[in-house]
Amino acid sequence: MSRPLSDQEKRKQISVRGLAGVENVTELKKNFNRHLHFTLVKDRNVATPRDYYFALAHTVRDHLVGRWIRTQQHYYEKDPKVLLGTPGVGMEEADDWLRYGNPWEKARPEFTLPVHFYGHVEHTSQGAKWVDTQVVLAMPYDTPVPGYRNNVVNTMRLWSAKAPNDFNLKDFNVGGYIQAVLDRNLAENISRVLYPNDNFFEGKELRLKQEYFVVAATLQDIIRRFKSSKFGCRDPVRTNFDAFPDKVAIQLNDTHPSLAIPELMRILVDLERMDWDKAWDVTVRTCAYTNHTVLPEALERWPVHLLETLLPRHLQIIYEINQRFLNRVAATFPGDVDRLRRMSLVEEGAVKRINMAHLCIAGSHAVNGVARIHSEILKKTIFKEFYELEPHKFQNKTNGITPRRWLVLCNPGLAEVIAERIGEDFISDLDQLRKLLSFVDDEAFIRDVAKVKQENKLKFAAYLEREYKVHINPNSLFDIQVKRIHEYKRQLLNCLHVITLYNRIKREPNKFFVPRTVMIGGKAAPGYHMAKMIIRLITAIGDVVNHDPTVGDRLRVIFLENYRVSLAEKVIPAADLSEQISTAGTEASGTGNMKFMLNGALTIGTMDGANVEMAEEAGEENFFIFGMRVEDVDKLDQRGYNAQEYYDRIPELRQVIEQLSSGFFSPKQPDLFKDIVNMLMHHDRFKVFADYEDYIKCQEKVSALYKNPREWTRMVIRNIATSGKFSSDRTIAQYAREIWGVEPSRQRLPAPDEAI
Repeated sequence: MSRPLSDQEKRKQISVRGLAGVENVTELKKNFNRHLHFTLVKDRNVATPRDYYFALAHTVRDHLVGRWIRTQQHYYEKDPKVLLGTPGVGMEEADDWLRYGNPWEKARPEFTLPVHFYGHVEHTSQGAKWVDTQVVLAMPYDTPVPGYRNNVVNTMRLWSAKAPNDFNLKDFNVGGYIQAVLDRNLAENISRVLYPNDNFFEGKELRLKQEYFVVAATLQDIIRRFKSSKFGCRDPVRTNFDAFPDKVAIQLNDTHPSLAIPELMRILVDLERMDWDKAWDVTVRTCAYTNHTVLPEALERWPVHLLETLLPRHLQIIYEINQRFLNRVAATFPGDVDRLRRMSLVEEGAVKRINMAHLCIAGSHAVNGVARIHSEILKKTIFKEFYELEPHKFQNKTNGITPRRWLVLCNPGLAEVIAERIGEDFISDLDQLRKLLSFVDDEAFIRDVAKVKQENKLKFAAYLEREYKVHINPNSLFDIQVKRIHEYKRQLLNCLHVITLYNRIKREPNKFFVPRTVMIGGKAAPGYHMAKMIIRLITAIGDVVNHDPTVGDRLRVIFLENYRVSLAEKVIPAADLSEQISTAGTEASGTGNMKFMLNGALTIGTMDGANVEMAEEAGEENFFIFGMRVEDVDKLDQRGYNAQEYYDRIPELRQVIEQLSSGFFSPKQPDLFKDIVNMLMHHDRFKVFADYEDYIKCQEKVSALYKNPREWTRMVIRNIATSGKFSSDRTIAQYAREIWGVEPSRQRLPAPDEAI
């Protein structure tokens, strides 16, 4: 039986876990019971776990409210530049996760705003007028976002679509009751559900409506705040927009909010009566664009006919932006007609389209990728000509993760062990983890880190047994790949390795094999057939491997269902090996790779995305690097990738593919995986076979090191100690200084009960 914790140890635990502001436990209990009774109208006889959660959430929110109001007052008094960061107002549309309500948010119906669709444009002596529009109301919901121990509470504003009260009232009054109600629902569908496709552009009208709805509501809100100067004030004080870029920064996170550019131009030119050149200068200095993918099928290209119907004034503005932009290109590169065609915002063809990435680059003062290699690829390939025109715009901002959630909250055991050695300041200054390098040979620290990992594995093994009814060996190597299911992330390469391992065990059943539990998790977009087949394959492999008595507990394969943040918080601290195996040049950055590194997993990966910088920080000798580099992929593309060559040359690979083809893993449906085999053999854009051999050899190195627990843990410590660069605090500070023109502040505001 373990000894009770001393008061000092209890204080240590509480402080490391960041539980601030809970000084009076009696008061906390009283508030909890008050919310259970008076907010939820329940007592303990009938209350459900959800009721308890809501009561606790309301109690915690009460602690934030004073800080929340004071933060907003502080911003109005100091009048700092506003952006989606430091200080921050995050905005996004509401999704359909609100079945039981959301205790954290506060509806703000008094700030409801109109958003216009359809109609037509009239050109008058006073300028362009967008008339006969259909109006949908945007109602804001605010969620507090507390800072870490600084009493700052920023706001995330979500928007919900509501039909106006007079929506189709004419039809309603003449007896078209049912149709009027149905039309009302159509208007409110805008924010009811988010399009789930990822890395694939689907040009649907509802999606375009969603994108414009959020942009239009947000920009109106930003301009209202800009014009007001006092907290709670709605009277316009500022009417001159010269200072707008000094007070407002708009970060276009991919192309989804790209309509912010023509919408801001519409507001400035049509409503504020600013001349075009001045409005364009304000827009460009305000907006910046972050690109998140190089996959061509993911880049948004909206059909002109859709924009013409839904947003006719915006289409006119985009045409004007394009004409003026191409005039500049022509002046810089005279006579290069092909360049004009390639750089145009308007793509001609069977269906005329607007290239939204081109619009974002033209209308922004800064363009960035999200890892160094990704930003270089943008400059050399898809945005090469834009870089040649305006090289000063292009930057890199490597992604980051928050150590508060992805270490302190999800892995308190490891946070404690670290804090005992170097103190707690690493929680808000992750670079301090470098101090751990002096403990790489400290036997007690090695033992403590290994012990925490084993405890996390035991806990996760118990969770799997409970949820999946599968027994796994907690001493096995936990080999994890959790991310969206997509061909470029190459879950299939992982599958080929698992089958190869299985075949080796079957071939030499008496040989010692390092036991592995391979877990693959992630969601597939509903319409993505190949991604769904990959999930089907993972489960089929598991069905065979996990029930083969020859294999025993030397190999287990589990598909982690419904992968989400709460599951990530359990699996990442338990991982030994992190699979980051995308084809070089296809992953923009990744952040799962960073979470695993911070939590003491070693990485097997290609030199892609943020892996490159992670290996640089830790030293390549502390990474399991395999496969083609970007230059190798380019050479292979030039030569022509032929999967058959690898199939013919590598017997183990041939055996795996024959098993998939013959129905070995799907005896009741022998041709179940024919689409996967056909893709791998004949049209695999991501060249799985080309990296197979090197991947298998690299996995052998993983198994060899795992047999030496002390050396494995020393490598783990080196990874944890060098993961400081990948804090989102660093990322956001770089955005602030280098794009938004704001100096990040660690200023602590007074608490509500402190004098100002």
